[in-house]
Amino acid sequence: MDSHRRAMSAHMFERKQFACTLELKALEESGRFAGYASVFDVVDNQRDVMLPGAFAQTLAGRAAEIRLLWQHEVKEPIGVIEHIFEDGRGLYVEGRLLLEVARAREAYALLKAGALRGLSIGYSPVRYRIDPENGVRMLAAVQLWEVSLVTFPANAASRITVVKGEGAGGNEEAEMQALLRTGQALAFCEALDRGINILRLYCSLP
Repeated sequence: MDSHRRAMSAHMFERKQFACTLELKALEESGRFAGYASVFDVVDNQRDVMLPGAFAQTLAGRAAEIRLLWQHEVKEPIGVIEHIFEDGRGLYVEGRLLLEVARAREAYALLKAGALRGLSIGYSPVRYRIDPENGVRMLAAVQLWEVSLVTFPANAASRITVVKGEGAGGNEEAEMQALLRTGQALAFCEALDRGINILRLYCSLP
């Protein structure tokens, strides 16, 4: 077995869950969705932090190989990832459930009902360091293998922000761009809030 196949083994990559508090703007027949599969600079419940640029190697070399799975099951792909990239906030994903697949139809129904509220990624760590003071693992580079819809999320920062379909009257691209701008604005506000907290800490502000 060659090294690539070993890397793809279900036992070789880590499965990291990030929260997906679903904000369903629209839900239509094609099953398109968009959101953040990972958010930078957030400590998850396993004391890991994904750093900006962590996905750059994957996205530059093998973005087309990243799979959309159900609950990390490598035998259960449920759709395709149409766009994936890093921005200032995290790993942004646009995907489409393939509703010809039974499991994808189930996922669609669960999304529509609000019963499915998780996003998760499967990856192999490539470069990282352990903070000696708190034990947090700082992930500077990973190989991303898959993005999954999951039942139980772990980190409240990542989310699916829209699930939509073909009945939008040709406005899907504009809505996706507006969604991206909203995410960037949210990331700016979060960074500003962190800065204010730091100032309060060091300057004894109320």
